[in-house]
Amino acid sequence: MPTKISQLKQDFTEGLSQISRFWGFPKGMGAIFAVLYLSPNPLSLDEIVQATGLTKGAVSTEVRTLARMGLVHRSSKLADRKDYYMAEDDFYKSIRSILRERQNSEFDSAIRSVGDTLAKLEAGEVSGDKDEIDFIYKRVQALQEFFNAIDSLTRAVVRLESLGLSNVKNILSILK
Repeated sequence: MPTKISQLKQDFTEGLSQISRFWGFPKGMGAIFAVLYLSPNPLSLDEIVQATGLTKGAVSTEVRTLARMGLVHRSSKLADRKDYYMAEDDFYKSIRSILRERQNSEFDSAIRSVGDTLAKLEAGEVSGDKDEIDFIYKRVQALQEFFNAIDSLTRAVVRLESLGLSNVKNILSILK
């Protein structure tokens, strides 16, 4: 028995919701992106609310975040006061946008706090149970290494951007 298109869209939306949550974004953000990505036409907030089941306030908030990240674009229709939204379909551009979001000052502040914690541990400025301090040190060090890797990836993507998309595709095809 073939799958109905409505079920396919629902499954895709649920899948992107889970991916969104996995990457630390709200599930609703993934659902909104999924609905917009599968729509051949820009959708209004009301249409997104209807398709996702989210509240209008939640949709409005998440759409603004997606737009700030460059994953959703606003458009308008002549003689219509509503804003309409469509998903970015250039995945390379989307990844660049997400990695640029990493450069957000709030995120940098959070990363600095991890570095500060690690520095205090390394300087021996923390007193308490040695086993607990060792455990915390290993955990914080692993998190710092992860953030360092994300920073390296961000810098690499920005450098690749300067080569141009066609050159990046050529490089990637050689690596396959």
